[in-house]
Amino acid sequence: MFTGIVEELGEVVRLVDAGGDSAVIAVRGPVVTSDARHGDSISVNGVCLTVIDNEDGVFTADVMGETLRRSSLGALRVGSQVNLERAATVGSRLGGHLVQGHVDGVGEILERTPGSEWEVLRFSLPPHLARYVVEKGSITVDGVSLTVMAVDDESFSVGLIPTTLKLTVLGSKSAGDPVNLEVDVIAKYVEKMLGSR
Repeated sequence: MFTGIVEELGEVVRLVDAGGDSAVIAVRGPVVTSDARHGDSISVNGVCLTVIDNEDGVFTADVMGETLRRSSLGALRVGSQVNLERAATVGSRLGGHLVQGHVDGVGEILERTPGSEWEVLRFSLPPHLARYVVEKGSITVDGVSLTVMAVDDESFSVGLIPTTLKLTVLGSKSAGDPVNLEVDVIAKYVEKMLGSR
């Protein structure tokens, strides 16, 4: 479980095709690796990955074909910057919202509208996720917990403060770039419970 509060920008240092529709990724992130052990979870652009090795500030993780198909991790290259967050611990602050690291779909940046100190980004919204996204609700974009400013059947908008622009990959992405989306898990549980009545 994560909170959607990015701890650092990491860098992809190695990508290896592991055959059989899978890959191995190595990411430099001195903050998130400072106490990482084999088996720990680290969110990479909103995708929960399991640490298989950690050495000199670089952790390695296996990436299944399912993850490559359902997320934008397959588009990463050596040198790509990525948002990194360690799993939350019991008793830690919940600065964002409950984030599982289980990507629900991939959206695309449609436009960026700069303000004096902040920016509004509009993203495409896959049709199967639209029912879970509400104005003033939470959504995770590339692992960043954000509040929805506006939403329609095909897109949603969020506002990014200077800190988010500076400390996450969302500050440097352009229109047309893919992003990982995770909707609020509570909405999915409520839908399931109401649907069984």
